[in-house]
Amino acid sequence: MRYGIDFGTTRTVIAEVDRGNYPVVNVTDAAGDPQEFIPTVIAHDGEKLLSGWDAEAFEGAELTRSFKRYLSAPDASAHTEVKVGDKVFPLSTVFGHFAAYVIDKLKAGVAADEPIEVILGVPAHARSAQRLLTVDAFTRAGATVLGLVNEPSAAGFEYSHRYSRTLNTKRTSIIVFDLGGGTFDATLLRIDGLDHVVERSTGIARLGGDDFDDVLAGLALSPEQLSAGVPVRTMDAIRRAKEQIKPQTRKILIDLPDGEAVVPVADFFEAATPLVESTVEALKPLLGEQDSLRETEIAGLYLVGGASALPLVARILRERFGRRVHRSPLPTASTAVGLAIAADPDSAVQLRDRLARRIGVFREEDEGATISFDELVGPEDSSQSDGEIKVTRNYQAAHNVGVFRYVEYSSMDDDSPGDFSVLAEVRVPFERGLRDVANLQQVEIARSGSGPLVRETITIDSDGVATIHIALDDGFEVTVQAEVGVAAATG
Repeated sequence: MRYGIDFGTTRTVIAEVDRGNYPVVNVTDAAGDPQEFIPTVIAHDGEKLLSGWDAEAFEGAELTRSFKRYLSAPDASAHTEVKVGDKVFPLSTVFGHFAAYVIDKLKAGVAADEPIEVILGVPAHARSAQRLLTVDAFTRAGATVLGLVNEPSAAGFEYSHRYSRTLNTKRTSIIVFDLGGGTFDATLLRIDGLDHVVERSTGIARLGGDDFDDVLAGLALSPEQLSAGVPVRTMDAIRRAKEQIKPQTRKILIDLPDGEAVVPVADFFEAATPLVESTVEALKPLLGEQDSLRETEIAGLYLVGGASALPLVARILRERFGRRVHRSPLPTASTAVGLAIAADPDSAVQLRDRLARRIGVFREEDEGATISFDELVGPEDSSQSDGEIKVTRNYQAAHNVGVFRYVEYSSMDDDSPGDFSVLAEVRVPFERGLRDVANLQQVEIARSGSGPLVRETITIDSDGVATIHIALDDGFEVTVQAEVGVAAATG
């Protein structure tokens, strides 16, 4: 069986490939009742980890929510520590346990020998580390991972499957506005029949429903309660109350563990408006000079993601962009349905997804006295027919050791990356006599005259994972696939 899995910050939704249909999979909770999602939570019962509905059902458990946000941290790796109850676990363990829970739920509904094949969603700006950890977790859980698709691109599949009539020769593009539990992504997608081409992506890595929950908590709780730290169960009550808000709601009733709180909707919307306005600001690079949808080829602004269901979001966007703002009828499931469409070999949809992030390298020069920065890969680099992007540079080494810090970043600021995270740090022994040195950091960098010829290749595969390959003309080479991946040197 094939599935699309949208591993969300607060909810994980699965859609099934079923003869041209893509229904959301019902998953039984701890009471045996069917649910259309799995809560993305984990807990520890004193002996073992619990995930999803099992964690929700465990009385007295201190739930760890939104652990997906750890993946978006600049220094995230398999070893990042995650606190679960009174214990600490590596991120790979937490993520792996949750992935195993999800796949076990799917296995329960198919024959024992039926393979589970999945397409997974990731944020458009997800770094290589996040992509590798996502694939690794579900692979270890027993699934065959067919690939990764950026979440807004997957929602674009669902849009064209549902709203193909809005697309014509004059209006050929859409903007997918994906506001989830923890991240905001927006993608300008050109659609021509079954062909989908990502023109540009933007977003805010740490903005989503969790932040709206924090705003509501600030209005519902006293300063003393906030300063003491808000328990998970209290935040759960606040989140549930927020999700019940309808356009006609005037007061938000929050059933807190120690009483009830009442917050006027008008007060909440006023306090939360800056969050929505920040998403509007982030859309500007996709709109061009018009700064609107008028006189453009954009057929619509498509709202997906659980947080987009908040009436305030659609209201502000419609005031700004008019009637071309469409909210998905399944805001929490749109991405999962799109992923299932991508997993369906008979759907024949095609996607060319441009890289949403950039990759560059800091190099030490002048015997370590100066540092330069080179841009290597960016959204302007086009992919090959297999979806791969490859950039190669050739140069002659001038030092005994090459010191490279490869980084992933979103934009340039005064000739250097403003907001970046380290992809990998690589030291290459250009001198043959240094090949057996265990710790090259202890070697003093010096000019060596005419060194070996160097071929440096950066490859971004169709899943968006970056691999660095440095080969010298004397046969020595180094391959690195992010810090959580594989690093090997041969010579």
